[in-house]
Amino acid sequence: MSDTESDGENASAAAGDGTAEGPVSVTIFSDYVCPFCYLGRQSLEQYRETRGEDDADLRIDWHPFDLRSGKRRSDGSIDTSVDDGKDEDYYAQAKENVRRLQEEYDAEMDLEIATDVDSLDAQVVSYYVKEHYPYDAWLAFDEAIFAALWREGEDIGDRDLLVSLAADSGVAPAEVRSALDDDTLREAVTELFEEAKRRGVTGVPTFAYDGHAARGAVPPEHLRRLVEGT
Repeated sequence: MSDTESDGENASAAAGDGTAEGPVSVTIFSDYVCPFCYLGRQSLEQYRETRGEDDADLRIDWHPFDLRSGKRRSDGSIDTSVDDGKDEDYYAQAKENVRRLQEEYDAEMDLEIATDVDSLDAQVVSYYVKEHYPYDAWLAFDEAIFAALWREGEDIGDRDLLVSLAADSGVAPAEVRSALDDDTLREAVTELFEEAKRRGVTGVPTFAYDGHAARGAVPPEHLRRLVEGT
């Protein structure tokens, strides 16, 4: 695997934050087009279920990450001619790892790899919702994006789809369209991509809590050790 996607085999330390006061907040660096980010969320949900009465106190502090950054032109579009070093053998191994984790986590998936999908607009809208709406609204939208891509095989780069998913989460369509056209907001999201790199995040998903981190779609017991130290 490359240093920008992880199959869940390796865990590594990286800068992160978290607090044991109030709801437990696990920081997650992720990109919607990463299948291991989707699978990592399935693992997190399984860990949440083991917490019993405390499951509602486990929250996600989402940070965006751009797997397509090395291919982006200055206008934000993707240059598919750029060689990112990922050949047929790489994708064959990635698909094998996806299938293995899909079975391990009993995850519903219609898609294994999303090489032709751009998540930038989805991340812009998700960041807007995260900043302006209650946590539950953001979480509903976030989960809807993952489901649309990995369970339904839909193009989450489609703006009409994003507007529809956001509306289902309680966000006014006009706000979503305004957010998508907001250059300042887009620049803020791009800066968050760079901030993630400065914090030592080299692959996604990266789960971080209280100065410790685990990279990849790690099993629920790894997440328990990360958060609970046991």
